Amino acid sequence: MTKLNSSKPRKYFGTDGIRGRVGVWPINAEFVLKLGWAVGKVLARSGSGKVLIGKDTRISGYMFESVLEAGLSAAGVNTHLLGPMPTPAIAYLTRTLRAQAGIMISASHNPYYDNGIKFFSAQGHKLPDELETAIEEQLEQAMTTVDSAELGKALRVVDAPGRYIEFCKSTVSSDIKLNGLKIVVDCANGATYHIAPNVFRELGAEVIEMGVEPNGLNINFECGATHPEVLKEVVLREKADLGIALDGDGDRVIMVDHQGHILDGDEILYIVVNHRLEMGQFKGGVVGTVMTNFGLEQSLLKSNIEFVRVPVGDRHIIAELAKRNWNIGGEPSGHIICSDAITTGDGIISALQVLSALCHQKKSLYELRSNLKKYPQILVNVTVKNNSDPNHSPRIQDAINKVKNTLGETGRVLLRRSGTEPLVRVMVEGIDATQVQAFASELAQLVQEELV
Repeated sequence: MTKLNSSKPRKYFGTDGIRGRVGVWPINAEFVLKLGWAVGKVLARSGSGKVLIGKDTRISGYMFESVLEAGLSAAGVNTHLLGPMPTPAIAYLTRTLRAQAGIMISASHNPYYDNGIKFFSAQGHKLPDELETAIEEQLEQAMTTVDSAELGKALRVVDAPGRYIEFCKSTVSSDIKLNGLKIVVDCANGATYHIAPNVFRELGAEVIEMGVEPNGLNINFECGATHPEVLKEVVLREKADLGIALDGDGDRVIMVDHQGHILDGDEILYIVVNHRLEMGQFKGGVVGTVMTNFGLEQSLLKSNIEFVRVPVGDRHIIAELAKRNWNIGGEPSGHIICSDAITTGDGIISALQVLSALCHQKKSLYELRSNLKKYPQILVNVTVKNNSDPNHSPRIQDAINKVKNTLGETGRVLLRRSGTEPLVRVMVEGIDATQVQAFASELAQLVQEELV
């Protein structure tokens, strides 16, 4: 076999698979057909097996599911079709069903007109760099079809949702009962619509469902983890104990307490870590990202818990956790990693970790997060041209340095390109909320002038 050059620049793969606008190369039927074939050819080198395919609820999932299956079949690989399932469920089922790989068709929190392809290894982890490189090299070859007798077959897995519901429940102690709790669950009209409400209901909660009527076009639309203010309104109106908002593919979670306070990933991470400390089950340290609020870092340090920052993205968090043999990490967007439970971010399982703390400590969600003092942090998203980079603008860099000098050691400023959308994210954090807002607005305006 040809030696792989994993350091070669990627043409297709980004930080989390391949993602883009549906119908615009490479997120079109022709490319994804060949992608399925390339994946099949690479996997076939290490023996025959099967590949799982799952998807979220966006309308283009039907098309991409079909062409991926066709491409894999042409390469002689069998496929097991799971239908609409959360991304972390694909990671879990790939491992437990002993598949060679898992494929998730999703653009996560993006609108319906985007889509993407994510891959998982046989162990339920993101594909290693060398496999992604091998797939890209295979894509440069002419597509061929194996002999008819060797074509791959397809099988529909009908019990996938039930398998995953039972797994989610198994990640918390058997003494966890949610009886007496009224919970609003917003599934973002996405992949958890037929799973998440059942998980919490089967554990005893009274569940009020939101975002459980996907039509292919309404995924993430004014609902779910990207729009928690909608959940907040329902929690207050229904006088619920708390609310849980998932995103379109179910790998992130945002929560709302009974008073209407929205809890982001930092606050959820704080609750999970402190509960494990309380139970004597915490080991090692915590991995956050460059976006993690400084207040969380300070709180952890006061408890003598080591804290490490990595670039944005659950891939980086998972890699750092593995390197240090730690279990807990996360980011403000709601990706929480409990690697002793599952190999990737999982919104349902993260929410269950919080509910475990609520049950064991007999406190409300509001009380569980009340001791975390977050620094005022403003995040502004600026739409820019596709290849625009704030690091290449001297004016922007000069402005960043001036803000940093003013904030000193009591604040932070960060400008970064989104890995999934044509956006520059401007983040400013400090003690003075008015000053932070002014600096964020100033930098966002400058980015717009320079890069739009």
